[in-house]
Amino acid sequence: MEKIKLMAHLVAGFPTDELSFIAARALVAGGADILEIQLPFSDPSADGPAIQSACTEVLSRNYKSAQGLAFISKIKSEFPDTQIYLMSYGSLIYTPGVENFCQKASKAGVSGMIIPDLPFDNDEGLTAACKKNGMINIPVAAPSMSRSRLEKMANAGFPYIYAALRTGITGTDTKIDDATLSFLSSVKAGGSKIYGGFGISSGEQSASLSKSVEAVVAGSVFVRLIDKNRDSKEKLFDAVKSKAKEITHS
Repeated sequence: MEKIKLMAHLVAGFPTDELSFIAARALVAGGADILEIQLPFSDPSADGPAIQSACTEVLSRNYKSAQGLAFISKIKSEFPDTQIYLMSYGSLIYTPGVENFCQKASKAGVSGMIIPDLPFDNDEGLTAACKKNGMINIPVAAPSMSRSRLEKMANAGFPYIYAALRTGITGTDTKIDDATLSFLSSVKAGGSKIYGGFGISSGEQSASLSKSVEAVVAGSVFVRLIDKNRDSKEKLFDAVKSKAKEITHS
């Protein structure tokens, strides 16, 4: 059985710092190759109810970006071979200064930035700041983009592009059909490698995607499992590890 590469999404600090770290350990134990760590932000409109409520809960503790970067640093220290991408929205990195933020992210062990609301061709200097600090900027492509804009992104020279497999919010079921595969072909037409996600929650979905992407992205499914098993560290670890294993070994 060929292993499927997985980028697993975690909300930093959810539901607690300790449980969030246990979840990270479980994801790595289950076969996740990349951890996409989300710094919580208010009104994450594309993220769906599971991630929205997770962000809201963490922010209610007055959680700061510095805590999220410390969390990433701790994970990188324990799992130096696991790639870590930082996901957030533009205001969190723009306010302290893009260059300043990228320096801190790189120092914490981040190797890539995913900032969905910064357009790939008007990114406030993010791509340049990433390159300067040994990271990559990973823009997000969506099926709602015009053909010309999608072609422009595909041929802009990004090593990786995150392809959101459908419009709307993540966390609801995504059907992998001919239209999905056609969209992925368009995104990688310029030579970029593709991370494909948005509503991936089963091994069956990841298997149908695996030949078309560099890695499958799954997030809400793990956030829901973390929330459901927050009363038991052992159950949380086992549930998250088991799901990661399902998605990577279908």
